[in-house]
Amino acid sequence: MKRRAIDPETPNESVERSLCEALAALRDVDEMQAFLHDLCTPAELEALVDRWRVVPYLQEELPYREIHERTGVSITTIGRVARFLNQGNGGYLAAAARAARKRKTARVPA
Repeated sequence: MKRRAIDPETPNESVERSLCEALAALRDVDEMQAFLHDLCTPAELEALVDRWRVVPYLQEELPYREIHERTGVSITTIGRVARFLNQGNGGYLAAAARAARKRKTARVPA
């Protein structure tokens, strides 16, 4: 990923924070999907989807080769996701936990 400051008056951290605020401000899955399709190239979006696709399998502690066979995601990508699941900033874990809670509450009859 490129690390360059086009606008030296706006630090990258500030712009990153602004992007996070924009993502958090979206109201629902449809808005998020539209934003991601506008923001990312098809290849970038595919890379994000591949990373997210392997998270549940890693949480089940399946072997990398089995995850690769089930998903088609490269062993390198699986390893990278595993590293961030275990030693990252907690983002994958927080998102996976929140998504699981949402799925659970969506299944509960009203």
